[in-house]
Amino acid sequence: MEIYQLRTFVTVAQQGHLTQAAELLHLSQPAVTAQIKALEEDFGMPLFERSTGGVTLTRVGQELLPQAQAILTAARDLMNHSRMLKGEMKGKALIGTITTPEMTNIGPWVAALAEKYPLIDIQLQHGVTGQILNKVRKKELDAGFYIGNNPYVNVNTLTLTELCFRVVAPAAWQSRIEGLQPRELGKLPWIGISQLSSLHRLTTELWRELNIAPKKIAEIDHVPTICSVVESGVGLALMREDEAKPLEAQGRLCLIPHIEKRADLQFVYPAEREGEPILQALLSELVSVWKI
Repeated sequence: MEIYQLRTFVTVAQQGHLTQAAELLHLSQPAVTAQIKALEEDFGMPLFERSTGGVTLTRVGQELLPQAQAILTAARDLMNHSRMLKGEMKGKALIGTITTPEMTNIGPWVAALAEKYPLIDIQLQHGVTGQILNKVRKKELDAGFYIGNNPYVNVNTLTLTELCFRVVAPAAWQSRIEGLQPRELGKLPWIGISQLSSLHRLTTELWRELNIAPKKIAEIDHVPTICSVVESGVGLALMREDEAKPLEAQGRLCLIPHIEKRADLQFVYPAEREGEPILQALLSELVSVWKI
């Protein structure tokens, strides 16, 4: 029995599917199947029941899973301790960023890291929030920022703050939206949002809550572009309140009253990297910058 086989066992158990586990482990499906088979031969009992929809743990698998997870945690802690013994922290951290730097406090955070840990090579990669979470899940990124609820058990999160989103409309529509009932918003055109954007999920949830199915105009995943299109009179959209209110004060757009959506801004990272020195440094400085 090898550590890598236990890691495969735990990943398959979490995903419930060999193909998805293989993708996360960067292995072929036959390699994952072979590792599970080898473990089952060592234990002398099946760990999974196969079906067309995926795999589920047998009773034996359920009993052994917590111990396998504990062994992986102990091995990770041992490796982390050995890295700490080497002395000054150094290495690379590839971080996924989203939306605007002001929203994530990326400038003060990187400045604090550069001052305290000069040998950590911070590399930032900007993207759409859904892409960032998926890359963290696949360990293509060491960590990143994300808006919304994290659905993955193999990804850990640190909640930084709660964000408020408001429905915005072209300034010229002020008289048009006054006294408008929420369900009547479905009769107006909305800006379509890329499915990888957190705004897409939040907008879809809002439509469901209001019981509307508006006509979508275009599809955009860039916040400044969404703002520009709304200002131009194309339709409604969801925007962060802290971005929308200054624009309303400038007469560039208007906010629909009494309607809002809230979501958490989170810092996400692979669960199996919990306790790694560089990750702990990232988290520590985030807590300091965000004062949480």
